[in-house]
Amino acid sequence: MALKKILPLFSYLFHPILIPLFGTLLYLFGYDNGFAGLAKFLILAQVVLITILLPITLLYFLKITGKADSMMLPDINQRKIPLLIQLVLVGILLSRSFTTDNVPELFYFFLGGMMSTTLALLLVFLKFKASLHMIGISALTAFVIGMSIHHFDHALLEISGLFIVSGLVGSSRLQMKAHSGIELAIGYAIGFVPQLALWVFWL
Repeated sequence: MALKKILPLFSYLFHPILIPLFGTLLYLFGYDNGFAGLAKFLILAQVVLITILLPITLLYFLKITGKADSMMLPDINQRKIPLLIQLVLVGILLSRSFTTDNVPELFYFFLGGMMSTTLALLLVFLKFKASLHMIGISALTAFVIGMSIHHFDHALLEISGLFIVSGLVGSSRLQMKAHSGIELAIGYAIGFVPQLALWVFWL
């Protein structure tokens, strides 16, 4: 019973909008990447602005105009505009700031995220609601595995923890009756596979 009460918390702690921040924090502070303090701050500031503050502002605007019910986007038809906005914002980030020369790992992490978002958007038009939570947590898990391989760092504890968190997030979405099992499974695949496919370019 206690676990059932705290399960919904994982839907908020690992909301898809926070996943880019988690991946960036891992990159900046989990490994030696050669960036000084100011450079790290600038990278982090861009990610927070583009992937959190602007989307939250736009989601709030959609909510007050009746285009979205909540941050969880329970209605499949309400996902089209937020997903399109996410594609545009991350596209701006990749074209203006993150490149394969200065931050290759982050570039491909965000590019994989764009691929996953595109697939999720296509499924929305096909009336299928893939879990955005599972897309996010699986993409982060794949990125951590990739970073571990890239740096020859056997981060087994972190990777195992993310798989456990993935199960908790999935259970949370089921308990909240937000998704079916197939929607969770498809979402996990949509998040994981693009990251895996892009490993060849940066590992």
